[in-house]
Amino acid sequence: MTSLLIRNAAVLATMDGSFAEIDDGGLFAVDGMIQKVGATDSLPVEADVVLDLAGHVVFPGLINTHHHLYQTLTRALPGAQDAGLFDWLQTLYPIWARLTPEHIAASTRTGLAELALSGCTTVADHLYLFPNGSRLDDEIEAAGDIGLRLHASRGSMSRGESDGGLPPDSVVQDEATILEDTARVAAAYHDAGAGAMVRVVVAPCSPFSVSTELMAQSAELARELGLHMHTHLAETMDEEDYCLEVYGKRPLDLAVDLGWEGPDVWFAHSIFMNDDEVAAMGRAGTGMAHCPSSNMRLASGIAPVRGYLAAGVSVGLGVDGSASNDGNHMLGEARQAMLLARLDAAPSISGGPLLTAREALRIATRGGAAVLGREDLGSLEPGKAADFCAVSLDRLEYAGAQTDPVAALLFAAPTRVDYTYVHGRPVVHQGELVTADVAELVADHNRLAAELVEA
Repeated sequence: MTSLLIRNAAVLATMDGSFAEIDDGGLFAVDGMIQKVGATDSLPVEADVVLDLAGHVVFPGLINTHHHLYQTLTRALPGAQDAGLFDWLQTLYPIWARLTPEHIAASTRTGLAELALSGCTTVADHLYLFPNGSRLDDEIEAAGDIGLRLHASRGSMSRGESDGGLPPDSVVQDEATILEDTARVAAAYHDAGAGAMVRVVVAPCSPFSVSTELMAQSAELARELGLHMHTHLAETMDEEDYCLEVYGKRPLDLAVDLGWEGPDVWFAHSIFMNDDEVAAMGRAGTGMAHCPSSNMRLASGIAPVRGYLAAGVSVGLGVDGSASNDGNHMLGEARQAMLLARLDAAPSISGGPLLTAREALRIATRGGAAVLGREDLGSLEPGKAADFCAVSLDRLEYAGAQTDPVAALLFAAPTRVDYTYVHGRPVVHQGELVTADVAELVADHNRLAAELVEA
């Protein structure tokens, strides 16, 4: 057994059921699972690894519930910088059609490295196109190099332009292949146990890129295999218009009719939901991934986060693709969620008190764990995985913010974390990534990105 002792944290924000914050706090973990949390003088005095975090605020690892890591290769591209979702996609699809397994692996390493440096410990990534021999395996294997937890979504697109869909025919797959490969990947990699590093998710891309038959069959397969289900839904008014024109239904009604509701389902974005739909998601236990920066970047709209929370919907946070953000910074995304919710003044389902820093941090931790169905993550308490981050308060960004360091994490300018540990193992130590050489990652990534775009 390997033990880990964290001592002397200025404050440890547990995010447990009572949201306790412990001054001079710490934790004791064995084999990656927390055994005890409390004041330093209440903890064991010895362990295999002892980490003194005096002057740091410690908090649970942040959980990213929606991402497209491959898009890290196509950030800030001319022609896609000032477009809404549909035009943005149509600009980028021909470039993404040239992705290879090497591109998938490199972008996974780069994106996860950037996320780790921002306090992220778990990532749900939605990979939905597999050109030129690419497989979800390429992402899963590359993620193992960095050391973050991965919920790898086996996405899919089956309706190309010739069938009335949005993506070009070159990036869609036939439905039998999609379902067979989903089952294959799940058998090879999915781990349902506590502390799992990899789980597989069933994830058709969106209502305008797959058939209703595939949506329904994907739901059946997911429940047969015990997997969670994920898709984009209600992201733009264009999508709503499309669903009404093609199917005669609003996006949520279409999804529910195809079996897509319940605690094993979560949607990305979910901006254009009315009061009744928000309430229905709460009753069903369906979750949502809030992606504030992407929604602003593409001018999609503002999700009614306070309404979702009031309705009992599990809300997580998503960085979304790095071609629609265009960064991978989870602490910054939590700050953005707090600020955007304050800007949203729609009286119907978003009114009420301002979203607080602690509420936004809960969304990024406990909320994300609930969305992903991870009872072993999201807080620092006995029985949970030892996934945590620490930020030094003795730095320029936090000068003058010592009276409430937990709130300062979000109110002050976003910064890199000093420590990120996953299952009791260091991924970031003293501000440096320890699982890969960042300079090598960047050089390799930039070479591949240039080749992809220039082609």
